Amino acid sequence: MADIWPIGVFTSIDAGFGVHLEVVSELKIPSIHVHTPHGNMRTEEQAKAFLARCSDAGVTVTCVFCGFEGESYADIETTARTVGLVPESTRQERVLDARKTAEFARYLGCDTLGMHIGFVPEDRNSESYRDLLAVTQALLDELAENGQKMHLETGQETANHLLQFFNDVGRDNLFINFDPANMILYGTGDPIEALKMVGPHVRSVHCKDAVWAPEDQRGKSWGREVALGQGDVNIQKYLETLKEIGYKGPLTIERELSEDRVQQKKDVGQAVELLESTRAEIWGESA
Repeated sequence: MADIWPIGVFTSIDAGFGVHLEVVSELKIPSIHVHTPHGNMRTEEQAKAFLARCSDAGVTVTCVFCGFEGESYADIETTARTVGLVPESTRQERVLDARKTAEFARYLGCDTLGMHIGFVPEDRNSESYRDLLAVTQALLDELAENGQKMHLETGQETANHLLQFFNDVGRDNLFINFDPANMILYGTGDPIEALKMVGPHVRSVHCKDAVWAPEDQRGKSWGREVALGQGDVNIQKYLETLKEIGYKGPLTIERELSEDRVQQKKDVGQAVELLESTRAEIWGESA
């Protein structure tokens, strides 16, 4: 069973996002996605120290996520203005920062970089879109030279728009980290239908749950994140669809309760139990 859908969790070294490594260790979770630490922490020495902690906990790093100074998820409008490589005023400096994160990932022995690229412009003929395309292609080419790939996280675009961007980028080391709750939080589409559409590009996933905003507010106001199994994702159907598209990689839990370790550990522990029982039901105990 451990070879199919091993359990993972989103964690951080110092940036306050994700589950604390102590919780990962206590729950005996074998793999993690790591939110990149602050700039002065992305050294080879810090990487070695973190890897030693991971080794002691029996944990493997499977993806390192970029996080940029000045990003804010306060509301959808602010997210669109501040997140990822899309904002033009910070685009070039963030590309440099992403390269530093890629270097840090190599120190960790990880070949996968994750990113919220931001709200990709709708107008494919605009100067901003063309420049974003060129910047993304150049970054991916550099990653490819170092044997690395990029996983873009879902949520800020519809599945159709994301696929169009992938086609325009045209690089074979660009893939998707699918987060079903983000489709609900941003109001960009039914997560199960979106997963079916982008399935060939999915190489990692987050297991997160959420409830929709009122119908007249979707895409304008946030939905609400909740503990896994308590929202509108339909975890049973989500995992069944992952099987349908041929995904067998880690099921990485994301639970954004960094300030409440007790509740965080409780929610993540329950998520592990839910995923393990659903995995057994879908694949059978001998899988």
